[in-house]
Amino acid sequence: MRSLKPGDLHAAGEPLNLAAHGSFWTGIERKATPGGTIVAGQAYVEYFIPSALTRPWPILMLHGGGGQGLDYLGTPDGREGWAKYFVRQGYAVYVMDRPGHGRAPFHPDALGEMTPPGTFELLSALFTNPGARPEAYPQARLHNQWPGPGTVEDPLLEAFIAGTGPAQKDMAASHLAAQKAGAEALDKIGPAILMTHSAAGPCGWMIADARPHLVKALVAVEPFGPPFTGMSADPTTLPYGLTAAPLTFDPPLAQGEALSSVERPAPGADLKACRVQAEPARALPNLQGYPIVVVTAQASWMAADNHGTVDVLRQAGADVEHVRLEDQGVLGNGHALMLERNSDACAAVIERWIAGKLETP
Repeated sequence: MRSLKPGDLHAAGEPLNLAAHGSFWTGIERKATPGGTIVAGQAYVEYFIPSALTRPWPILMLHGGGGQGLDYLGTPDGREGWAKYFVRQGYAVYVMDRPGHGRAPFHPDALGEMTPPGTFELLSALFTNPGARPEAYPQARLHNQWPGPGTVEDPLLEAFIAGTGPAQKDMAASHLAAQKAGAEALDKIGPAILMTHSAAGPCGWMIADARPHLVKALVAVEPFGPPFTGMSADPTTLPYGLTAAPLTFDPPLAQGEALSSVERPAPGADLKACRVQAEPARALPNLQGYPIVVVTAQASWMAADNHGTVDVLRQAGADVEHVRLEDQGVLGNGHALMLERNSDACAAVIERWIAGKLETP
């Protein structure tokens, strides 16, 4: 495990040359409370514009779960994160703290009831030391890229947990708030590449649904799923298949009409059966017209079910690919791949996909 010494952070590598660095807010609403009018639904967006801006489209990054934008800014062991990786590749990068996370403050008066904070025990099992309980999913035995031991005593796990927090308990409200904030961000930024991780996956589908003309490509890194059930066995957790809040379907759903689903058998060993739309499937017209990729790590719990999201997107007419990191020679990653030892190798797979889709080789 790498440990930082005095001065390390001041001599971390080549200078990051920026033409601009700043921030702005989106998604702001005014909400009346007994004590007066407050702000609700705001998202914080920090941007990094390289001096050598060589890529034509910026990237808007949305973090997952109880995390925040800093998940893209650096790793628990002190290395540069994906935001700076892509800046160094010539992209303008915009990093969002979704409503209620990080620098976009959470208060129940503004956003409603919150979930409990993540525990050392839970987050270790899900993110940093899943091999300690391989019965959870077979791929856990392959996890070896967390930069520390990953146990509850690990100081790097502690650093990761320090940046996590609660989330809105009302998932549909959370998806709608992120949609508003993300759509307004694209209105400011212009056409861009959307990049999401984990629980931001549904937010990305929602934002793209609201601003399809401003999406050049959508990179969904281990998007929350599987469709309809999420991480539960309840097929109504994500009533719109990919999201808890409404998407634009063709033919449209009638008021109060549920999206019908059926279970599709697991397509192979160590994979799970997932739900898809009952045929004839409804199209998602606003998730069409640009390339989409679902990126899955070898040793994540989502390695067993991310194919379900790909299946539902294809049913709905999206141009989607499924990139499994092990097929690209990148091995051993868990769900928090942007924080792990080989985070740059993971980012390089994504950057090659983007360049192949949006730029002339």
